Amino acid sequence: MKVPYVPAAVILSALAVAGCAPSPADYETTPVQVKTAQGVVTCQLYTPERVLWDRAIDRPNSMSVQQGDAVCRAEGERRKNS
Repeated sequence: MKVPYVPAAVILSALAVAGCAPSPADYETTPVQVKTAQGVVTCQLYTPERVLWDRAIDRPNSMSVQQGDAVCRAEGERRKNS
């Protein structure tokens, strides 16, 4: 099977564009604190369109990482819908 020739400029252009993909850090807001029954959760929220990235950066010891992240996603949704 013969491999088609691809000019180096095409390959380099594709690599350059791939390196420009946004990272969550590009969309971070100022962290917010959310009061829960277990204590305060500090959330790193992102733009309203990126609620799935919202996560806990600090939480009570009695709360799991998953619970903290869920609190933050809920806060992101609340802000998105208000």
